[in-house]
Amino acid sequence: MTAAEIILAAVTLQRAAELVLSRHNTRKLMARGAIEVAPGHYPLIVAVHAAWLISLWVFGRQQPVDLVALGGYFILQGFRVWILRTLGSRWTTRIIVLPGQSLVMAGPYRFLSHPNYAVVAGEIAVLPLALNLPLLAVVFTILNAAVLAIRIRAENRALAASCDTMMPGTP
Repeated sequence: MTAAEIILAAVTLQRAAELVLSRHNTRKLMARGAIEVAPGHYPLIVAVHAAWLISLWVFGRQQPVDLVALGGYFILQGFRVWILRTLGSRWTTRIIVLPGQSLVMAGPYRFLSHPNYAVVAGEIAVLPLALNLPLLAVVFTILNAAVLAIRIRAENRALAASCDTMMPGTP
């Protein structure tokens, strides 16, 4: 197994584990009265991310690994863990809103409105660079930016509406 294949296997397993965690959190949130908002764009996000990972496997599995770019990817994973820990059971891959809940303003959310999307954008650019695939980095950065533009608008509307419906005195 090449170093690139080991890296891609680890990323694939990580993404699969995140989908399991997301489904678990989504079920728990829905049981508490949460609703999914703007689900129509979700298949597009899944398609972009799946195509990114498949492209990395197809074109990158035999590539030499750029250790500097890989180091950048590992740094992004630290931020990813920080985000997951901060959101806890509220982290999902979908837009799930629990009415009456205040916005998360701890951890990286003190500094950015959408730190998870910043990390994902970084990952989509940096991992192909770690596998010496700059064209894939450019193509998928553009595709991801397009789906994030849709996603962030929908999420901002959903979060604003949820906060507007909070009961007086609710933290």
